[in-house]
Formats: sequence, C-alpha cells, structure tokens
Amino acid sequence: MGSVEEKIKELNAREAKMRALGGDKAIAKQKENGRLTARERLDRLFDPGTFREIDMFVKHRSVNFDMQTVEIPSDGVITGHGQVEGRPVFAFAQDFTSRAGSLGEMHAQKICKVMDLAIKAGVPFVGLNDSGGARIQEGVDALCGYGNIFFRNSLASGVIPQISAIMGPTAGGAVYSPAMTDYVFMVKNSSYMFITGPEVIKAVTGEAISFEDLGGAMAHNEKSGVAQFACDSDAEALDRIRALLSYLPSNNMEDAPRKETGDDPRRTDAALDAIIPENPNMGYDIKDVIRSIVDNGEILEPHEYFAKNIVVCFARLNGRTIGIIANQPNFLAGCLDIDASDKATRFIRFCDAFNIPLLTIADVPGYLPGSQQEWGGIIRHGAKLLWCYSEATVPKLLLITRKDYGGAYIAMSSRHLGADMVFAWPSAEIAVMGAEGAANIIHRKEIQSAGDPQAKRKEKIAEYRDLFANPYVAAGRGYVDAVIRPSETRPRLIDALEIMCTKRELRPPKKHGNIPL
Repeated sequence: MGSVEEKIKELNAREAKMRALGGDKAIAKQKENGRLTARERLDRLFDPGTFREIDMFVKHRSVNFDMQTVEIPSDGVITGHGQVEGRPVFAFAQDFTSRAGSLGEMHAQKICKVMDLAIKAGVPFVGLNDSGGARIQEGVDALCGYGNIFFRNSLASGVIPQISAIMGPTAGGAVYSPAMTDYVFMVKNSSYMFITGPEVIKAVTGEAISFEDLGGAMAHNEKSGVAQFACDSDAEALDRIRALLSYLPSNNMEDAPRKETGDDPRRTDAALDAIIPENPNMGYDIKDVIRSIVDNGEILEPHEYFAKNIVVCFARLNGRTIGIIANQPNFLAGCLDIDASDKATRFIRFCDAFNIPLLTIADVPGYLPGSQQEWGGIIRHGAKLLWCYSEATVPKLLLITRKDYGGAYIAMSSRHLGADMVFAWPSAEIAVMGAEGAANIIHRKEIQSAGDPQAKRKEKIAEYRDLFANPYVAAGRGYVDAVIRPSETRPRLIDALEIMCTKRELRPPKKHGNIPL
C-alpha cells in the first residue's frame, strides 16, 4: 500500500515529469525561436501564484501507429484558471515542446472542459495557441475535437469574452477557433495563421510565398483583418491581453469594472478649439481628439493597422469603460469603405454584447467611390454598420466634429439609428453632400448660363455653405442635442454618459436577425 508520505512523493514525481514538458532539448529549441514555454506563458498571463492547473495527468488513448508507446506530457496542452488583476480567468496554453502541441481527442477534451467551466462561471476565456495542428495519428477523433471546440466558441460568444493569442504555428482547421473568438493577438516573426501553407500553395498554384508574408502577424493585422493586435514578443502579447481584460466585464450580465483614474471629469482643453483646420480638405489626427477627451489620454486600440480610415478603441471616461468609433481624416479623408465598415461593425457588436457604452466621433465625407468597392459589396458591408448601430442597446453618444455627409451621416450612429445624445462642434457640417457638389447639382443651369460661370459657381457654393454647412439646421430639427465648444467636450460627454449609464431599451422578441453578412 505504501505510506501517505510515499504517495505524496509519487505525486511530486509525477507532477515534476509533467512540468518538464517535452524535455530539455525541445524546450531549448522553443527558446531558440524566441518563444516562451506554455507554462511560462501562463505564469506571465496570470497574477503571480494564482494559476491552478486542471487535468495535468490526462493521457491520449490512441493505439494506432504505435501511439500506445508514446507519452505526451499533459497531452500537449496546459489548462486551468487563475486571476488577472484579481479577477478570475480560465485559459489553456498549447505546449509545442510536447509532440508539437498537436491536437488529439483528449487534448481537445481538456480545452472543452475549461471552456464549459468558463461559461458556467461567467468568466473570460483565453487560448494561447502554439500547435502543429491535428494529430494525424488520431484521425477523425482529432477532427471531432476541433468541432467540439468550435461549437463551444459559438456558445460562449456574447456570453464571456474570448481572447486568442497566436504564439507559433496555427494552420488548417486550427485557425477557426481563434477566428471565432473576440480578439486575436499575434507575435511578429514568430506566429502565423493560414488554411493552406506555402508548400501547398506552391504545388497547386505555382505561387512562391513565405510563411510570414502569407500568414504572419502583419499580414493578418494589415491585410486580412483576422487579427486585431500585432506584438513584438510573447511577453508583450500577454501583457496586452491583461490590459484588454482590464477594460472588459467578466460576462454579459455585468458592467465593466470602474477604475479610479485620477483625471478630473471637469477638465477642459483649449487646444481642441483650434484643432479643426481652416481648409476643409485638410486632415488632422482624430486620435489627438480622442486622447484629449478620455481619462489620462489612455486608449487600447484593436485593429490599429487595418482599415486606418476608421479608429476603434477602448478608453475610460470618468473611470467608466467606453468603446470609441471614429473616422480618421488623416487616412482616405475618413471615408467609409468595405474594411472600415467590417471593422466598426465587429467592434460595435462586441461592445453591445458586453454592456460597454459607445462613443462615435464623426468626420466623414461619405463612402469611398470606385468599382472595386461596389463589386466588393460596399452596399452589403455598409448595411452591416447601419444594422449594428440600430441593434445596439447600450448608451450611444455621438460627437460630430466636422463633415457628416449623406448616407455616411446616417451610418455613423446618427440620431435616426438610435443615438441617445448627439453633440456637434460649431465646425460641424451636416448635409446631404459637400457644398461644392451640392451647388453644382442644384444650380447647374444657372451656373452654365452665367456670364462668368466660375464666379457664379463660387457664389452658389458660398450660399449653400452658409445655409447648410453648419450644425444649426440639424440642431433646429432636434437631430443634434447641443452645439458645444470643443474645449468643453470631455465634461459634456462625461455628464451624458453618467446620466445614460442606467439606460434600458428593449427590442422585439425574436430568435435572431438576419444580418447582411
């Protein structure tokens, strides 16, 4: 039987074997590639000493291809829970040193177990991906494992925040679970995602491309938009996940934690009174406006490199988490296009799912023109933006700084899509289109028949601008609640957020709508 002391000694030995991962040689190779081990990653993610492992001793059950003789520590994945800034979080970390972190039946079962627990407990779930993909020796059982994970990603969506970090290879079916989560972090020159790799592409199409160019961090942050964050190292990715979690509630039944930031809610900023250029065709950096308004100028920006014509970010107003969507006049004049519509839509739906109020800052001349946009489905993609703003029931604030024209005016959280409080700076221009285009259409015949068409055109442009290129017509209809001094934007928005933070709004009962995907 043995004494209790001997049994504890055996437990210690078994734990030590599991903690050794795939062995010194495999760990050394992981380090050579600039990557942390699975256990080091979990230690970095969680507050010191809070991680509690589950299913350390789980083994695979495969007997094909002599697998019965193969030992895989913890079956290639570490699972458990801990605390991030004192708040509970479940997580898994795939262990590339153990059989390349390949996913088999029991590996997937371990992940599914902690996903189920996270949903039951109502706490965020973080997946640290570093895997060679499906364990081929286990065949369809590995595919079953992926399917079970995907199903739970869908169940958990909108119930708990789901965050993925890509910290090594992620290919084939393995890419879909991260893609179904809310946020994807990638590590530059160390991680990649793709459905088919460079070798297959070369064989089938003849195209030669590197792993990094095909599916590296910047490829998915700049081009595809699959990933929202590109980090320089494993450590930076984990630190930024911790930062993101600090803005989020644990689940959809809670509000985000309020944080004492020390920034005076009555603070004003005279610099905002001069930030809009005299020339309406000149750009400015909307992030300067955002940083002036929010607590301590601090923002956390997903999709920083994708669709730069629109900015989405988390920030705080008087300690409350808000989600900000803002046109960026410094890029494509802040026009809406396919990618900007998708980027904003996903962010708005996430914030609405997790009770995070929305602030929209509009300076938009319209939709990006061109055949590629039309053929690419700008109508369908643009409709998503209208849909999600209309569907969102969280407090919705709108600030119009300059141009707000036509259909883009409606799309950027206008009063007509349910904005609760609408503010405009005196520089706001709310109209069907810009003065130049409007004058050309309305007064075409008069301009053409004038003795000096150019002079007449300028006269009519000035006339239209005086009539409509201002916020007062919309304010006169009640579509704008207040025209405010730019310097006073922060206290006005904070007052609006505080009064609307208890907002309750119901929608007709239905299973779900049919969003124009």
